[in-house]
Amino acid sequence: MMMSSGSEWDAATAIAYLQSPQAIRDRCTVLFDLACADKLTHFRCDLEKLDATAAYVLEVIRDQYPDLDVPFHSRWRHFEGDGSDRLQTFYAGLAGASPIERARSQVDLAVTSVLLDAGAGAQWQFCEPGTQQMWQRSEGLAIASLYLFQAGAFSSQMASPFQADASGLRAFSQEELCQGFQVSDRNPLVGVGGRVQLLNQLGRAIAQNPGLFPGTLPRPGNLVDYLVTQATDGKLAATTVFRAVMEGFGSIWPGRVAIAGVNLGDVWPHSSLPDTGIGSQLVPLHKLSQWLTYSLLEPLQDLGLTITDLDQLTGLAEYRNGGLCVDMGLLQPKHDGVLGDRHLPSSEVIVEWRALTVVLLDRIAAALRAQLGQDETQLPLVKVLEGGTWTAGRRLAQAKRGGLPPIQIDSDGTVF
Repeated sequence: MMMSSGSEWDAATAIAYLQSPQAIRDRCTVLFDLACADKLTHFRCDLEKLDATAAYVLEVIRDQYPDLDVPFHSRWRHFEGDGSDRLQTFYAGLAGASPIERARSQVDLAVTSVLLDAGAGAQWQFCEPGTQQMWQRSEGLAIASLYLFQAGAFSSQMASPFQADASGLRAFSQEELCQGFQVSDRNPLVGVGGRVQLLNQLGRAIAQNPGLFPGTLPRPGNLVDYLVTQATDGKLAATTVFRAVMEGFGSIWPGRVAIAGVNLGDVWPHSSLPDTGIGSQLVPLHKLSQWLTYSLLEPLQDLGLTITDLDQLTGLAEYRNGGLCVDMGLLQPKHDGVLGDRHLPSSEVIVEWRALTVVLLDRIAAALRAQLGQDETQLPLVKVLEGGTWTAGRRLAQAKRGGLPPIQIDSDGTVF
C-alpha cells in the first residue's frame, strides 16, 4: 500500500498503512533523501562511507561465521551467550510435549523475553546462578528473563511453570522483576516500571483477542495456532507474522501516538514530513515488534513451516545499528547537541537517527551482497543484522566509549 498524497485517506487506511513494513521504508526514505540533500536539522548523510562500512561489517561476519552460515537475528542468539547450552533445562522441561505445545512454550519465552529486552543501561549486570558468571546488556537481559521464565514467574499454574498466560502476566509485579533481575540501588536497571507495565498489558491484550490467541487459557504462545492456519502449502510469510504481532500486541505500548483511538506503537512525528492528511507526518519504526517477529520465526520453522518474504521486513532502528552508522561516519551530526545532550525517544534527533538507520541498513545489506556475490535469498537482511551490523555497532561502541552508544537516550524501557 503506497502513501496517498490527498486528504481522501480515512483513519482506518492511515492506521493500516502506518502498521506496515512498507510504510517504514517509505517514510524513512523521505527523511533519508532530505539528509542526503543536507536538509535535515540534526544529521547529514555521507554515502562515500558506505563501502568502508560494508567492508567492516563483512570483517565482523567472517570473524563470527567463517563459513558465512549466519543464523537469524533473534532473541535466541542471546540465550546462547558464550555458546553454552543454556536452553537445555528449558527443553528438558518440555520433554514429551507435542510439537505444537513445544512451539507455544518457545513463543511464550520469546515474547516475554523480547518485551524485557529494552536497553539495560551501563551499570546493570546479572550474576548467573550456578556459574556466577556476570552478564550485561542484551545477553544479561535474555539470560535473566530465561531464569525468571523457568521459575514460573509468568504462569498462573504452578504445575505448568514453562508458560506465560494472561493471569500470570497481569499479576507480574515490579518486586518480582527486581528480584529476578537482581535489581538494587547498587545494580540499577533502566525502565523497571515500563517493563512490568508492558507484561501486565500483554496479559490484558491476549485475553481480549481470542481470534489471535485461541484456547481456553490465553497465552502468547497460542499465536502459533493462529499462524498455522495462515500457512499455505507449509509456507508462511514473515509479513503475516508481523501483522499478527502488530494486531495482537499493539495495544500494550504506553503513551504512544494514536489515530481514532488506535495505539500505533513505535511511531513518531517529524516536522520535515509534508502534511498531506491523517498521519502523514508520522514515521513508523516498529523496532520491538519486528525484533519480536524475527524471534518467532525459529519456533515456526521448528514446526516445519517455511518462512517467506523475509526481506519485506526492515532493519531494526536501535542504538547498535544506529551507532554503527554514526561511528563509521555514514551519519554525521550537524550540531554539538546531538552527541552532547540526552534525548527522549520522541525527539526529532532520535527519530531522524533511527529513520536514517533503517534505510542505511538496506544499503549496507546491498553492498555486502555485491561484495559476496549473493542475493537476498542467500543473505537476507535478518542475517545481515545478526552477522552483522548489530555486532559491528557493539564492537565500535566498546572500543570508543566502553560500550555506550554515541547518542544518549532517556529510555523508559519500552522502545529500545
